[in-house]
This record gives sequence, C-alpha cells and structure tokens, in this order.
Amino acid sequence: MCINIVVVDDDPGFRRIAATLLTARGLRVVAECGDGTSALAAVREQRADGMLLDLHLPDLDGLAVARLLSERERPPRIVLTSTDKSVWSEEELARAGIESFVAKDQLFDADLRALFAGS
Repeated sequence: MCINIVVVDDDPGFRRIAATLLTARGLRVVAECGDGTSALAAVREQRADGMLLDLHLPDLDGLAVARLLSERERPPRIVLTSTDKSVWSEEELARAGIESFVAKDQLFDADLRALFAGS
C-alpha cells in the first residue's frame, strides 16, 4: 500500500532530508511545503494520507495547520516535528489531530512507516 506524505518545514535542507528518510522507509513524498498555507493546499490537491509537519512555520504554526486539517472529512495522519520538545501535552496534540511528535534529531531512528500507517 502506497502512503502519500506531504513534508512541511520552512527549512529547505530539512525538507530534503525528511523526504529522503520517508522515501527510504517506503513512503511516497507527494509535496514539500515551506509554510502552512501551501501545506493546506497540497494536502487537498495531492489527497495526502499523511503529513510530516514542523511546529514553527512562517505563517500558521503546526498546531493551527493540524486543527484546520482535522476538520476535513478524511484528515491526513499528522506527525509533528520540531527541534524543541513540544510544550503541549499529548492530549492537546491529539485534540488538534496530531498522531505523534518526533523531535527532528530523532527522525532518523523513528519508525516513520508505522507512524503513518497507523500501526
């Protein structure tokens, strides 16, 4: 089963690294975005199954993007990422529609396929 992912981060270098890791794990990166507004459009246009979403973006923060996507009929699975540990509780993240949080420095070791497949 092919899982389509949108990578959202304002750092182009991190987007490339994340896309490489996701592809190596058997996921298909269908779009890379540098801000929340383009991420919302990409999910709609690409019918993405999942999103690797940075917390800090230049326009909308990751929580705002996740909340907007959670209102969709079929929202994507969202994995939030950041350089600093989220100050929000797991319950707050779940209410925003976020499946999990992975620190950027731990992305390489994370089981990305399982996170996006829901296993």
